[in-house]
Amino acid sequence: MQIILASAKIMNPDKERYEQGALPPTSEPPFLRAAERFAQEMAGRSVEELQAELKCNRQLAAETKLRYQEFPNPNCRLPAVLAYFGQAYKCLDAASLNADDLLFANRRLWILSFLYGMLRPLNHIHPYRMEGKVMTGVSAGRTMFEYWKPVLTDFLIDNVKADDGILVHLATAEYQQLFDWKRVLSEVCVVQPRFYVQKGDELKNITVYAKSCRGAMTRHIIRNRATLPEQLTDFEYNGFRIVPRSVGETLPKSGPVEWLWTAQG
Repeated sequence: MQIILASAKIMNPDKERYEQGALPPTSEPPFLRAAERFAQEMAGRSVEELQAELKCNRQLAAETKLRYQEFPNPNCRLPAVLAYFGQAYKCLDAASLNADDLLFANRRLWILSFLYGMLRPLNHIHPYRMEGKVMTGVSAGRTMFEYWKPVLTDFLIDNVKADDGILVHLATAEYQQLFDWKRVLSEVCVVQPRFYVQKGDELKNITVYAKSCRGAMTRHIIRNRATLPEQLTDFEYNGFRIVPRSVGETLPKSGPVEWLWTAQG
């Protein structure tokens, strides 16, 4: 069972926090050379260009330009699972995981990134900001989505098949655009947990809760050494519990499977 989780726009600047404990050895990302070429090109863009392309304020654009300029500096690197600081990663709380947890995660979890493509948790990365619709000369004028799709589709499918053919989808829909998603669904079984708040007769998708649950479920998988989808069914978080009728008896060899968790609003 392999897992995908989206990266986050917010990066963690507190590097010293993680130097206090022993971490397993880090490694290079599988698509580091491409990321380095993208970073070099982005470093050459003006603050105004970055502000427009990345849809952020001037302060963030200036900070992003500086980060890209510092890309060759190895002292800026962190393991990917510790480098992100969005809502899902707050609930994953990787800083509290021990070395064995991180080694297990490194065999099961893939973090999806517009800059790096796909990352294992212990791949070391630099802080950055990137959007899927950014076009670069390195990608021959294509968007990041278009560049990565032919590269990552086979890579993901091959890695899932090398395990047991089951992919747990804890990323967001936007990140599916990094792949030929129809091909992924045609070749592996994709189990996608959904998290909704029940308000009367309605089920509402509230983003902050969904992100929190995705991070918390990733942590649940890691801490419980879950290797089978049925081990997800006992996951509970802040009132979210699985809807038993959403879980089928057997999983198909390929195609989408949605399991539903709800909480009372």
